[in-house]
Amino acid sequence: MSQASTTPVIENIRARYRMFAEREAHGVSPLYEELAFRVAESDALLQFLSTLPPIKQQPNLLFGAVKLLMGTATDANEFEHWVRSRAESIRGEILARSTQTNEPGRCATILPVLAGFSGPLALLEVGAAAGLCLLPDRYGYDYGRVRLLPRSECSTKPPVFPCRANEATPVPTGLPTVVWRAGIDLNPLNLSDPGEVEWLESLVWPGQKGRLERLAAAIRVGQKSPPLVRAGDLLYDLPALIETAPSDATLVIFHSAVLAYLRPEDREKFAQLVQELDAVWISNEAPGVFPNIDALAAANNPKDRFILSVDGGPVAFTGPHGQSIDWITQ
Repeated sequence: MSQASTTPVIENIRARYRMFAEREAHGVSPLYEELAFRVAESDALLQFLSTLPPIKQQPNLLFGAVKLLMGTATDANEFEHWVRSRAESIRGEILARSTQTNEPGRCATILPVLAGFSGPLALLEVGAAAGLCLLPDRYGYDYGRVRLLPRSECSTKPPVFPCRANEATPVPTGLPTVVWRAGIDLNPLNLSDPGEVEWLESLVWPGQKGRLERLAAAIRVGQKSPPLVRAGDLLYDLPALIETAPSDATLVIFHSAVLAYLRPEDREKFAQLVQELDAVWISNEAPGVFPNIDALAAANNPKDRFILSVDGGPVAFTGPHGQSIDWITQ
């Protein structure tokens, strides 16, 4: 092993990719599991990643950039060859991008909470990307024992998101009424820009044909009536956006797989800010993002799931792409 492969930075990256392979890609994407293990074992790939800012070293960003530029690699050997031979092009793409799929399938795991509120809803998403998760009332859902389709007449066929739900989950029997929706993101994505749509699709993992088809359908729904997503910082620009929400609707502020990209101290600032507002706070994040929420969840909470919480209290474990929800019973 070379000297470069034993520096703290390299070891942190190595551990990150091994964890991705074992906890996220295993059983979901065999190819990405293979690629992540290869990165963890390759001095050349680790050295390449170490030259990037820490926030740009994440697996989904590397894999998405390579897929956008070259397509889907056949195996780890081809992937490593591509990265080593086109390092500068890949570096440029990584530096210009961020992981902004904001998987619309996660609406299936947030919907049981939204459906529990009475009256109309005003939805405000932080880290909204293209705003696809702001359209839960325009999608269909299949929970096995319940199947839902949107009420509104629309010439665009909506995606139907499958979601396995345990018996304790309060599966909704209808969709909520949303009267206002808005998002905030440092770099909002434009659904009318083919290049940005291609990037969204590049972030879908190989072998997930159904997920890609549902994303494409969600994009078409969003293109028909794009939700408002403003450029801004969630710590500083949120209050001004809230002021535009209607006062006669339940304001719901939510996020999914977003806060992990903030520093721990900024996560706490956000949590304090949102809990001081006259709003419901829904968080759908990986374990470790909010340790105080983790501590309130079951002691054996699965590491490969997100923790769904309402106003700081955990209510369910959810699949990272919205594929499952297991309600926590006390």
